[in-house]
Formats: sequence, structure tokens, C-alpha cells
Amino acid sequence: MRMPQDAIIPDAKISNYLLKYRDNDDKSKFLAQAGFTQENPEKLKFAILQLMETVDPIEDITNEYETFYRIEGELIGVNQRNLSVVTVWLKRKIDNQFQFVTLKPKKEKKTNA
Repeated sequence: MRMPQDAIIPDAKISNYLLKYRDNDDKSKFLAQAGFTQENPEKLKFAILQLMETVDPIEDITNEYETFYRIEGELIGVNQRNLSVVTVWLKRKIDNQFQFVTLKPKKEKKTNA
């Protein structure tokens, strides 16, 4: 199953949260490594859409109001650097609409060598 094309990615989530510096849980520095900044929020939105269109979502947590999904993969950066991320989505039960919640760096699993 792919994420539907009408999934919602709120512009405010991109500009006012992910690309805005925050004292706690900042993601702007991480995203800046791939060239995503407040000056080009549409580039980050496009990269999230590309990931959404190429990787199947994995069902995560369900409650009475929604089901959360995650999509893990590479965001294609604007400066030829890609970022490994986990994006989080929810599907509202009331209208079956998918909506982007957030993204975070994908942590590499440590192996014992």
C-alpha cells in the first residue's frame, strides 16, 4: 500500500516547525545538512512527497481516533546530500484522511562486531 496522493502535509508544519530552530527537539539543523532551510520550504515538502510516493507505510499504533504510520527512507537533499529519516503520518478514523505529523532522523542500529 502506498500513501494516497491526497495525503495532507500542512505548510505550517514545514515552515513553522521542522525548518524553524527550536531549543528542544530541533530538526532545522539536521535538515539544513541537506540544504533544506526556511528560504526553500517547498523543497522539503517535495522531498517528503517523493519519499511518500516510493516507500510503503508501516502501520504503527492504533487508537479509537486514528492509526499512526511511519515511512522510513532517504530524503533527497537539494545539495546532493541525502538524509535517512522516519516520517510519521496519521490516518484519521473520522474521514480516513492521511496527514503528515513529523519527521525525525533515522537512527542507525548498532551492531556488535
